[in-house]
Order: sequence, then C-alpha cells, then structure tokens
Amino acid sequence: MARPPWRLVLLPGDGIGPEVLAAVRPLLERASWEFESRSGRRLDVQEAVVGGAAVDRFGTPLPEETLRCAQSADAVLLGAVGGPAWDGLAPDRRPEAGLLALRRALGVYANLRPARTLPATRSPLRPEVALGVDVLLVRELTGGLYFGEPRRRWVRQDGLRAAVDTMTYDEEEIRRVARVAFEAARERRGRVTSVDKANVLACSRLWREVVTEVAGEYPDVRLDHQLVDSATLRLVQRPDEYDVILTENLFGDILSDLLGGIVGQFGALASASLGADGPGLFEPVHGSAPDLAGRDLATPAGAILSFALACRYAFGAPDLAQFLTEAVDDVLGEDAGLGTRAFGERVAHHFWLRSHVALT
Repeated sequence: MARPPWRLVLLPGDGIGPEVLAAVRPLLERASWEFESRSGRRLDVQEAVVGGAAVDRFGTPLPEETLRCAQSADAVLLGAVGGPAWDGLAPDRRPEAGLLALRRALGVYANLRPARTLPATRSPLRPEVALGVDVLLVRELTGGLYFGEPRRRWVRQDGLRAAVDTMTYDEEEIRRVARVAFEAARERRGRVTSVDKANVLACSRLWREVVTEVAGEYPDVRLDHQLVDSATLRLVQRPDEYDVILTENLFGDILSDLLGGIVGQFGALASASLGADGPGLFEPVHGSAPDLAGRDLATPAGAILSFALACRYAFGAPDLAQFLTEAVDDVLGEDAGLGTRAFGERVAHHFWLRSHVALT
C-alpha cells in the first residue's frame, strides 16, 4: 500500500518572492524522487496566495483558502511579502499582517535562523573576523512587543500624539523556545548564549530566570547570559565565539539582520519557524525587494536553503538537507554571477550529483 505523500505548500507572495520560489522548483522533482525511493512517500506540491498579492485578488493578506491549505500541509515554503504598493493600507490589511496571522494560526513559536560564512562571502568585516562564523539564532516568535496588549495610538489633551506597545511573556512561552535552543546546541557545539535586557526590563529578568531553570535539564550544554547591547558589540568583534543564540522576538528580529550583515550574504539566509504540532513555516530572511522584482537578479539561495531546512525538520531527511546546503555552497563558490533562474538550475544539478554519488 502506497504511503501518503509529503505535502508542501508554496506561498510565493510579493516582489521577488515568486521568482525565488520558481528557482526552487527544479529541486522539488529531484527531492520527490529521493523521498519516494527512500520512504515510499513522494512530494506533493501546491501553491496559494498570501500578502500583497492576496490583497489585490481577495482584499485580505491571508485568505481562508490559503490558511486551510497551509494548515493541512506538512511544510509551508514562503517567498516574501510586502512592498510600497500596500504601504497606505490599514495595519490589518497590510501584507505583513497576513504573515503574522499565518504564524499565529500555525502555532509556530521558535524561529531558527542559521548564519554562516559562505563561499565568496562579502562581509564588511575583516576576513580573519568573518571567516568561520557559524551561528544559529533561535528567536521566540509569538510573544513580546509584536503581540503584547495593550497597544494603541492616541492624541493627548495637549494635542501631542502618543502610542504604547506592551512586551509580555509568560514562563511557558520562554520555556518551550529555550528547550528548542538547548536541543539544537546538543547537535552543534554545546553552547547557548541567552540574550536579554535584564538590567532594565522585567520581561528579561523572567526570561533569564526561566532559561537558567531549563539549562538544568541540559547539563551537557553550557549556558551564558548577555545583555543585548553588549552582545551586539561582541557579535561584530568576535562572531566566531557564538554557537546558539537564544532571544526574544524583537531582539531576535534585530540580531538576525546583524548576523546577515556579518556573514555578508543576507540573500542567502534561511529560516525555519517551528511549533509543537502542525506544519513548519520556512522562508528566506530577505524581504520582497521590489526594486529587483522581475529582473532575474535576486539570489534564490535563501529560498533553497529554506527548503533544505524543511527537508531537515519537516520531512525527516537531514542527509538531503546537507546535500542541498552543499550544492548551494558549490554554486556560490563558482561565483559566476548567475541570474535567479540559472542559479536554481545549477543548484539542482549539483544536488543531483551529490545525491547520486551518495546512492552509489
């Protein structure tokens, strides 16, 4: 009896999103063949709309049909959302609102963002500082300032505008994402650096307490705490000192961009958003880059490496994830100035070579 296929839902989105996901397409057929030959499960690929493209067609950034499709999948691969065409919309109709709603609906709370020095790196740091960087940032994804209540804007009696956003965390939100970081560290170099602002923020003091408690469950993993301002400085000075960085939503958003600048390949950064149950959401870290859209200039490396993370975390194929990662490295090392489509085709070729050699 044939086993049911793995279901992958593609959400191209806006800007360069459709182009970078189109460049992943040549890899999907090969990956499907690999899945079927190993486990009897092929890869079934579907596509749906999200973000600004969904606003234009359906008046909402996350249509119900898209949400149902994503919730029934094993993994969701997103291109990018947003762009100046939708900047004037109300906050709940902007493309980014669709992404936040999707994360909440899928229950993904841990965002994993690997950052490592790649071939042909263009880091602004000195080579001896940038070379050999290999950091995994684990960002809490569904709490903090981005989701805390109350949040509002108003005009005071004196006519001045004012606003408030609230940072809120409970200990279970902290505990579950901390365990993800410690589990990841066990598979890497055994060190977690928890980043907070415990000298000022009550949320950060709770964060530090709970993370320290979780560390007691992992005696084989070393834990240290750093304030976010000093960690930012140290990341630029000695990024090679870090293994797994664990932090809350806002700090993680900022530090992941910093790591992209450090390794000098922001377009090649991938991410995996995971929860306790249900499909994971996989997406490149780059934005929609509307100035590059339609010009065959955007690198699809981040999208391809996001699919590699899906192979690792959603489809249980870490060896295929490694082949994909090495294939991207192969093509980046060629430094041939390839366009979006040609880059994807070259990676597919190298992926086939590496998986073929492994089979033989």
